[in-house]
Amino acid sequence: MNRILIATTNAAKFGEYRILLREFDLEVVSLRDVGIDAEAPEDGATFAENARLKAQFYFDRAGIATLADDGGLEVDALGGAPGVRSHRWLGEGADDRMLAEEIVRRMSGVEPALRTARLRAAAALVFVEGGVQCGRVVEAAFEGTIADRCYPKIQAGFPYRSVMIVRQRGCYLAELGEEEAARLSQRRLTVEALSEDLKRIAACG
Repeated sequence: MNRILIATTNAAKFGEYRILLREFDLEVVSLRDVGIDAEAPEDGATFAENARLKAQFYFDRAGIATLADDGGLEVDALGGAPGVRSHRWLGEGADDRMLAEEIVRRMSGVEPALRTARLRAAAALVFVEGGVQCGRVVEAAFEGTIADRCYPKIQAGFPYRSVMIVRQRGCYLAELGEEEAARLSQRRLTVEALSEDLKRIAACG
């Protein structure tokens, strides 16, 4: 079975990818599994640039098919903030609860119709096919609205799920179980967009 490296230090994100990649005949491995503890650059101006930088960085070190992503929250009433700096928005000392609560604070008084937002992800896949390095970047978004208060439980690594309301469910994204949240997530859409490449990686060799 061919391996694919999920290049993230976010345990929650890695777990979601393991769910999403079950349908492919691939062994999903982590940075720890391949003995990498180096930190990839994330100085791109867009989610797509950061995803590409990370995928190439870790592919160069692991030498196996590598999937990396970058993403975050875009709130329309905040001009698209926190955007590409979603996880560094309040500085290095901010934890997940601080990030979620700051969104609620800044959205105080905004009327329901203007509370639209999305969780966006860009995923980059780098692999070798026929001796040639290939790469692809795709983007997708999960649309919702910002709640007027945080959900009490904040999942480590996914702070903004605790402020995002799932329109079709009428509940917080954070309320859903891992399987259902994965099926609704922006990452599911990126995996679908990369499915033909993932099938080729599984079949090669």
